[in-house]
Order: sequence, then structure tokens, then C-alpha cells
Amino acid sequence: MTTYFIRLDDACPKRDIRKWDQMEILLDKYHIKPLVGIIPSCEDPQMEHYPEDKAFWSPRVSAWQAKGWTLALHGFEHCYFTQEGGINPVNKRSEFAGLPYNEQARKIRHGYALLKQYGINPQIFFAPAHTFDDNTLKALQSETSIRFISDTPTNDVYVRNGFTFIPQQAGAVRSLPFKVVTFCYHPNTMQSTDFDKLENFIKTHTVSDFRLITTERRLSLYDKLLMKLYYWRHHG
Repeated sequence: MTTYFIRLDDACPKRDIRKWDQMEILLDKYHIKPLVGIIPSCEDPQMEHYPEDKAFWSPRVSAWQAKGWTLALHGFEHCYFTQEGGINPVNKRSEFAGLPYNEQARKIRHGYALLKQYGINPQIFFAPAHTFDDNTLKALQSETSIRFISDTPTNDVYVRNGFTFIPQQAGAVRSLPFKVVTFCYHPNTMQSTDFDKLENFIKTHTVSDFRLITTERRLSLYDKLLMKLYYWRHHG
């Protein structure tokens, strides 16, 4: 049986509040607790047109945390500085992959400190555009207590370089033949049909509360094949 999780990207003060509220109402209706990526210090120009939510950190984020939503460190500024795909080359742009270790460590250190300042103790990380490299992992190890990553298109949870990877394979709900599946949604850009499709899927499938899964499992040959095919499909 497949375990399905929901992940929400790009939570920050400047966002489409109406769509985020719509997503929250939908998930609460079915008692689903998602993983939410918090951008500590968003400088993404694509988000500049949204009005700033003065109540974002409190009471909004505080309320998410209080009801059991899992809050993640989602990069630092959500800006892209390289055209690298790193070890999860879903895209050819990155806030982290390809940058020197010291620069990545600075971003991780400041982003982590900002979330802690607002009462958030993130245990999981995922990068903007899904792209990061080994230096990102080293920076997370040295600057934070985070040891979980939400990303990579594999069949199941696995351990690599001291981190537990919880796979993320699709940007919208659909039945998939894997053991653990995370659907990554960006509420800011969702359309009404996206919400309808999500609700219809929830009505016919069991969608679990996000949780941190521990394992000693390593990447299998099947996982490596899935990754190769997935990246080829994106860039082949």
C-alpha cells in the first residue's frame, strides 16, 4: 500500500493568502497535516506582487505548528544563483547547487536562525527548485540539527550521507506505484481545478499526515533506475 503525503511550498509573508487559506480549509476538512516549506527571508521577485501578511509568523505559522503541521526550512531567500542541478537535477537552476561551501553554510545558518527566532525548530529541509548538492548537506550538518530531506524521486525512504531522504515524485495528485509518495503543491500558483482534483483524490485515496520516517535502508538498484529515468524525462 502506498503512503501519500502532501507538501506545500513557498510559505512566507508575501504569498497568495486566499489560496493558502483555501488549501488550509481543504486539508483541515479531511484532517490531513502537510509538510510546509517556510522561506526564511524571501527575496524572490516573483512574489513581490503579493501583499505582505503582517500576521504570517504569528498567529498563522504558530497555528500551523500548534495543530501538528510539519514545518521545513525551504532555502533562504528563494533566489537562483546558478544553473546547476546538483544531486537532484529536476531543474537547471539553484539557490545552492554549485555555490562554494562557505556561501551555502552562510545561507543555511541565517535561514535556520531566523526560523528558530520565530519559534520554529525545523527538522527537515528542501531547496528551492529541488536543487542542492553535497555541500548543501555538509552545511546542514554543520549549521543545523536537520537530518531529513524532502526530495529525490525514489520508491521509498532511504539514508545517504547521514541524511534520511523522504522521496518527492510529483507536482499533483495521481496514483503512483511507489511505497512512499510526496505530492508537492505551490498554493500561490494553483487554479480552482487543481483544488478540485486534489479533493477528488483525497476522497478516493488515503492521504496520510506527514511524518518523519526513520530507516536504515540504502538506495536500491530500482531507486537508481527510477532517478535516472526521472531526470532523463526532465532533461532528455
